[in-house]
Amino acid sequence: MIKRRQFIQQAAFMAAGLALFRPSILGAAPSVKPSRTGIQLYTLRSLLKPGTVQEVLEKVAAAGYKEVETYGFNPKGGFWGLSPEEFKRVLSANGLTSPSGHYGADAFFTKNGTKDDIMPLIEGAAAANQAWFTIPWLAPGLRNSADDYKAIVEKLDQAARLCKEAGLKLAYHNHDFEFEDHGGTTGMDIILNQTDAEDVKVELDIYWAVFAGKDPVKMIKQHPGRFTMWHVKDMSKTNRKENTEVGNGSIDYKSLFAHADKAGLKHYFVEQENNYTPDPYGSIASSAAFIKKAVL
Repeated sequence: MIKRRQFIQQAAFMAAGLALFRPSILGAAPSVKPSRTGIQLYTLRSLLKPGTVQEVLEKVAAAGYKEVETYGFNPKGGFWGLSPEEFKRVLSANGLTSPSGHYGADAFFTKNGTKDDIMPLIEGAAAANQAWFTIPWLAPGLRNSADDYKAIVEKLDQAARLCKEAGLKLAYHNHDFEFEDHGGTTGMDIILNQTDAEDVKVELDIYWAVFAGKDPVKMIKQHPGRFTMWHVKDMSKTNRKENTEVGNGSIDYKSLFAHADKAGLKHYFVEQENNYTPDPYGSIASSAAFIKKAVL
């Protein structure tokens, strides 16, 4: 399994389907624009470190991206050694913005977790001028039963209130484990059905949903407006445990984007965690080019 635990000019196009593996019908135009294609910087984690941020972001912009989603923020170390204010300046110098960040907040989600465990992270996101504070994953010990997820729901609603007070919005990013059965329900069902639908949104990782055997289109239809951000990550045709460049894999993103409006999509981020061809920079350029071409 992958470690981390850690989208489109207005236009009508042909593409939609119950499954994401190539059947299509006339679809609606998505509400996001191709000029705002984003990338989850975890894609370039082998290259990002203190002292390389400027170089990496220059190449991200050159590859065709306008937005980035961060990961790994630390209240002491900031974003790869840069304070939120310094990071914003580097983004601006490269024509980039960062609407969302992934913030590991496991301490807050424990039984004894408090506001003090998450506020430094929320403050960092606000200082970086991000709009979305995204929970990227939960440690295994926090998510073993339906009751665990009910406790998570309470924490998500609490975190959403804290985010709102700071001028942010809260999102939860899925992997595959949220779709495991817990006595006839799943963690994702509990999150979607029991959190405040207005205040808690979901960043839908398309790859992980498909990997778990779910149909993202069906999910969107069942919960319209909840999936305000997507991770656009393709699945290798030869090994479903591996990623590949968007457009080279088995997930039909052209059809999926026809449902962007119904999903409530505001931002989408390309992510690739392994299997880069020919290398990470060439890989992200290929994905960006496909997205731009496929939806015009």
